[in-house]
Amino acid sequence: MTKPNPIAVALRYEKPNAPHVVATGRGPVGQAIIDKAKEHGIPVQENPMLAEALSTLELDQEIPEALYKAVAQILGYILRTAGHLK
Repeated sequence: MTKPNPIAVALRYEKPNAPHVVATGRGPVGQAIIDKAKEHGIPVQENPMLAEALSTLELDQEIPEALYKAVAQILGYILRTAGHLK
């Protein structure tokens, strides 16, 4: 049995703009992105299908409108857990 290669996508969100991709990676690079995020207290959410879709985007590219809802759900969860939303 093998462990699947991690896919990591880091997003930046600043209102009023759509989130955009700031880093992507697979395998060891993906794991390094995950480790660095955790090291800096940045929340990490597991969603392999969304990560796969977002990993095809270019760096600094805004996420496509078709993925707004999925990304908004994750951002909402992160902001609620951090106490920024009620």
